Amino acid sequence: MPRDKAAEQLSDFKKSKAAADKLTTGHGCPLSDKLNSLTVGPRGPILLQDIQLLDEMAHFDRERIPERVVHAKGAGAFGYFEVTHDITRYTKAKIFSEIGKRTPLAIRFSTVGGESGSADTARDPRGFAVKFYTDEGNWDLVGNNTPIFFIRDPILFPSFIHTQKRNPATHLKDADMFWDFITLRPETTHQVSFLFSDRGTPNGYRHMNGYGSHTFKLVNADGKPIYCKFHYKTDQGIKCLSAAKADELCGCDPDYSIRDLYNAISTGNFPSWTMYIQVMTYEEAEKWEFNPFDLTKVWPHSDYPLIPVGRMTLDRNPKNYFAEVEQLAFSPANLVPGIEPSPDKMLQGRLFSYNDTHRHRLGANYTQIPVNCPYRARAKNYQRDGPMTIDDNQDCAPNYYPNSFSGPMDVKSSEGEAKMKVVGDVTRYNSADEDDYTQVGIFYNKVLNEEERGNLVRNIAGHLIGAQEFLQERAIKNFSQADPQYGAGIRDVLNQLKTQAAAQSNGGIQAAPASSAKL
Repeated sequence: MPRDKAAEQLSDFKKSKAAADKLTTGHGCPLSDKLNSLTVGPRGPILLQDIQLLDEMAHFDRERIPERVVHAKGAGAFGYFEVTHDITRYTKAKIFSEIGKRTPLAIRFSTVGGESGSADTARDPRGFAVKFYTDEGNWDLVGNNTPIFFIRDPILFPSFIHTQKRNPATHLKDADMFWDFITLRPETTHQVSFLFSDRGTPNGYRHMNGYGSHTFKLVNADGKPIYCKFHYKTDQGIKCLSAAKADELCGCDPDYSIRDLYNAISTGNFPSWTMYIQVMTYEEAEKWEFNPFDLTKVWPHSDYPLIPVGRMTLDRNPKNYFAEVEQLAFSPANLVPGIEPSPDKMLQGRLFSYNDTHRHRLGANYTQIPVNCPYRARAKNYQRDGPMTIDDNQDCAPNYYPNSFSGPMDVKSSEGEAKMKVVGDVTRYNSADEDDYTQVGIFYNKVLNEEERGNLVRNIAGHLIGAQEFLQERAIKNFSQADPQYGAGIRDVLNQLKTQAAAQSNGGIQAAPASSAKL
């Protein structure tokens, strides 16, 4: 039976080597015997002077770094972005400076809530993070395969993620935790509807769209700003897995998406995505019926049409997963001139949290790791020292500012951030006052067809049945406010599942757990 490229990786490596390299210690000393410890006699104790053994064990004890709190499991690849359309009227970012310009990039796809060993096909949003190695430094566009998110205020993010993880007492996934939070925060209704639709289980990473999700600000060469959203549309076409197929793959091939991406690139079937932007003027933002910075909302394409920008192509697999994917660190704060933050609250929160988690996980000098290094625009600043300093530590340049000894200088004010006027009283505003249902109703009635609506209500009911009845009622009430038929459909399927469970119980057959209900 023929084996795929992922299965043949070791054989391919062997073919690439004329002969095996000489084995050495970490400091380069040749090793004469890798199979036996240094002992007193054939049965004697091991000696403390067996530096080879001590070094091997000490490194092994430390070879795992903390896994990501979210997006723990993922796949990475490398490629390039090529500009196909001129958008210089909107932004001065040099990555978009001319048609045909290519910029190297790294990408990481991921699931969100699961641990590093979880299944790729679980019902979960997918991370879609891209690092562009631009002439002006690294630009990271860190989003998901959804144009929206569950919440609009970052203060809720830790609690939300806790509900997606494990119950702290039982260490089990808990439907009550999930649905309690979801139903208490109606702004989640839009993303939950997307999550339980067919697109909640994409067929691998190649067949899903990506989104910057947040609202950003573009600034052109004249200093004129405009609000923007970024989109990646898959050129392979959207393909999704049925709930039954996704469950099957969870058991027989939990690394399905990683394998699919690796094999596609290895065989020259390079996946690509077309980048688009939407733009909104400051004046339009002031008058729009929704908050343009609300991450639970989309900008309708009919009002703000997609503008083509370029194409992203992936043509290289990582040479080593740990070095190039596990240590790959993204941050929405990594912006370049011409691309700036907006007042989007969730974006504002992420500007801090991503860099902070990298410092914890990888160390203060994580930007010196080759895969994170802005190698096309070397860092010149006044940060020095710290663990794992692996470059020249900026050599003999002064480490304080201002100075009189030719240390790096800040740029002209015209190259800095665009001016922004902010007026308002400082307080903790209640964001629950927003309209949480209108766009959900549009998604249910106009984006989904009849079959997809049926799949959506069955998928929600199949998960919701594991929660307590008062949570089921609260969920039905929320979904009904988006559309009465939406909530009624969920209630009907829930009643069917309860009837089936009762019949099985009365017949002496143990009912299946709600999480594994086949619909």
